Formats: sequence, C-alpha cells, structure tokens
Amino acid sequence: MRAAARVSTPSRVLPPNDPRQYDDLVDEWWRPDGAFAMLHWLARARAALVPPASSQDALLVDLGCGAGLLAPHLAGKGYRHVGVDLTRSALDQAAAHGVTVLQGDAVAVPLADGCADVVSAGELLEHVPDWRRAVAEACRLLRPGGLLVLDTLNDTLLARLVAVEIGERLPTVPRGIHDPRLFVDARALVAECARHGVALRVRGVRPAIGGTLAWLLRRLRGGEGPAAPGAPTADGPTGTVVPAPRIVPTRSTAVLYQGHGVRSG
Repeated sequence: MRAAARVSTPSRVLPPNDPRQYDDLVDEWWRPDGAFAMLHWLARARAALVPPASSQDALLVDLGCGAGLLAPHLAGKGYRHVGVDLTRSALDQAAAHGVTVLQGDAVAVPLADGCADVVSAGELLEHVPDWRRAVAEACRLLRPGGLLVLDTLNDTLLARLVAVEIGERLPTVPRGIHDPRLFVDARALVAECARHGVALRVRGVRPAIGGTLAWLLRRLRGGEGPAAPGAPTADGPTGTVVPAPRIVPTRSTAVLYQGHGVRSG
C-alpha cells in the first residue's frame, strides 16, 4: 500500500483515492484514450443493462456520474438523466452533455425516496469510505420495481494485483486513483442490497483481450483517438478505425464485476 501517489500534476502528491485527483485530471474525461478510457468502456456496458424508459417522466439517477460518460449511451432511451458527484469540474462537463447535475455525496443525495426508475452506480463503490451507506442511499432512491445497475472492484488479492499493481502502471492510467482497502466484496454487496429490498445479481466482467491489446499497442506507439464525446471507435496509427475495447462477461467475479437488480415492493 503506497502512502502517497503521484497524479497528472507533477508538483502535487496526493493520497490514494483523493477526490482532488479528478480536478487535476479534468481534461482527461472525454479523451477516449485518456486517463478515464476504461470508464468509457464500462459506461457502454452498464447502459446496455438499462431498458428503454416505461414512462415519459422516467428518472435515472447516476451516482458518481463524473463528467457524464453514461449520457451518450442512454440517448434515445427516454430518461431524464440526473447526475450526482462531488467534483464540480466534472459536473460542469456532465451538464454540457445534457445531464441535470447535483453536487453532493453519494451517501446523502438530496432527492426524494423512491424517485428513480433506475439508479446507476458505476465505478463508485470502491471510491467511497463507506460503501454500505452508498448502497443504502441508492436503494432508497429507487421506486418499487426500479432497477439498480452498478460495477465495482472485488475485495480480493487478485483485484489488488490487477487493478492497482498492474493497472496503474498502464499507459495513461493515473497512479493512486484507487485505495484497495475500499474494494467491495461481491457476496457482501449482494447481502447488503438484499437488506434494502434489491435482489442483486452479479457477474464478472473484463475488457475483451484482443481489443485491449490493440488499444495498449496503439497507446504505446503514441496513437491517439478522436476526442469526440462518447466515440465508440478510435483512429489507429495507420488511419484505420480501431474499435474501442468492449467489456465482456467472464466466469470469475474476482476482479471486476457488474450487478443489476430490481427493488421489491
């Protein structure tokens, strides 16, 4: 465990998982090959779990929305998209992409009980000091029959190795973006959701190997994809179009896993 980690501003050293890192990385959000590249891939996979809205006033609450990376993948599904995040610089970008933004903490959201048809908690729980409180809040916001979708990192040695010791050494990935002490045990998460009336089903996910290797090779060669918001593809070094890596199911939940479940009542 590192006592401190260097981020994109060389003169500033911050503790792991410090929210101020996101201000330092503000220009990275909408670069498909930037520091948050994998968040683009995960947003696309998470949005695939969200069905079209069943009513004209359907609300989707996006906890830890960042700069609104989920928004392009919800286009046409019919939701009013409300994003909640601590970081003002990220919310400003989310608003520019059509998200109604609220600056606030995921454990104390200023919205009414049962207001949401869908709650998304993407790559959030492993960044909050008390993930159980965040789960309770997500479930509180859901109406009966509402859908919770999420993805997070498991509390395992393998997840620490892959996400921190290896992952944070890959091109563009910021060092210290995670604190592995906050990773979330999958079985404990299922049990906690059940306590709040949500029958969560989880499955392991990972980036597709072929697409990820192609992406890494292009990054090592200095290739750069276009900065178009939500772009699903990126230009390769020879001018060809290289698909962005997909997130695919895997048998093991030991590293990264996705969850979805409906609130009873």
